[in-house]
Amino acid sequence: MTSFETPPQLSVGRALLALAVVFVMLATTGWTALRSHRAQTPLRASVSSWQHGHLHGHHLPDPDASPARLARFFASLTAQERAHLARRYALAVGNMNGAPVELRYRANHHALAEQRKVELKRMHDSRLSPAGQQEAGRRMHRYEALMSGDRHILAFDPAGSGRVAEVFGDLGTAERVSVVVPGVDTDLLTFQKTNRQYSAPVGMAQSLYGAEQEASPSTRTAVIAWADYTAPAGLGIESATAMRAEDGAVRLNALVRGLPGKAPVSLFCHSYGSVVCGLAAHELPRRVADIAVAASPGMRVKNASHLHTSAQVWAMRDATDWIQDVPYMEVGGLGHGADPVSAGFGARVLSAQGAKGHAGYFEPGTRSLENFAEIGVGAYRSVHCARNDGACRTGLSGAAAVGRA
Repeated sequence: MTSFETPPQLSVGRALLALAVVFVMLATTGWTALRSHRAQTPLRASVSSWQHGHLHGHHLPDPDASPARLARFFASLTAQERAHLARRYALAVGNMNGAPVELRYRANHHALAEQRKVELKRMHDSRLSPAGQQEAGRRMHRYEALMSGDRHILAFDPAGSGRVAEVFGDLGTAERVSVVVPGVDTDLLTFQKTNRQYSAPVGMAQSLYGAEQEASPSTRTAVIAWADYTAPAGLGIESATAMRAEDGAVRLNALVRGLPGKAPVSLFCHSYGSVVCGLAAHELPRRVADIAVAASPGMRVKNASHLHTSAQVWAMRDATDWIQDVPYMEVGGLGHGADPVSAGFGARVLSAQGAKGHAGYFEPGTRSLENFAEIGVGAYRSVHCARNDGACRTGLSGAAAVGRA
């Protein structure tokens, strides 16, 4: 087995190289790349409309109220009243943690239909460049795809590069819930891919869902392809800092706290997604049983114990993954800290045999996917450790997570 440790002199060299690259980037682009503007968007407009809305003469509840409070509100309504709200405030309801998941699916279907009309008009807008019209066409076709069949869209925001989340399985009856948290270059248009399908959130989640069913046919599971945060675009300054991950961590926590039921939740965090999970860890509810990271550039801590979570922390990296050449450091906010598969980090290190590179961890037939599935159904004794001593299974029972709900 190849050692996961990096010689100190090589680490120093990589660190100096990384800092030099960052300084050049800052000199040419400036810190303005880290700033964002809060322009009015379709989602914010829908939320604002909800905030000023009424039902039978009564104000609607605060959309930022606790999921429990919002769940009680929707439970007090008739089916007709809920359907009315889903149509009138589609984006607000479709992204509202605490709203019934079936109602969110319906609301997001309405929202996708409305945004499809917007992009259809933009496709023929002479004020747009040919490239702009082509982009509108790609978005329009993406919306059509998300509306097709019986797809369960849990979250949708068309602003900017777009955010979306999709559910596979039944969240209402699931005994175990898995959440796939992807990394850089994840947006509305890359949410699903025809080529290299298992490198995109939909393919990852579908593959994991199928593997979980195969691992434990009697266990009712649900898997969420969660691209509901603004991920960094490419391997630039955004991916070297925690700015996008900080917002993502808040959104990830909101998602988990808004999930129905009490089923244990496992997070599967790929690449920059592991930075999101690392920052979210200390706020996660106890129902989160596992945080499993693959191809991680770091989790913003020196040691797994510094995550301050009750969840089991797992890590894996294939020997052919280029991420191992990224400096595992954090200096002045640049870099993401220690290597999660290093012996000193303290994670349970799993085999990723067969993953082949940075994007292959959810490929069917790989040991990495098999391990994810065993974690997802709580079959901890069945995981394959990266080292032959079985240390990653020490102290765990096959049903450990069931008692953590």
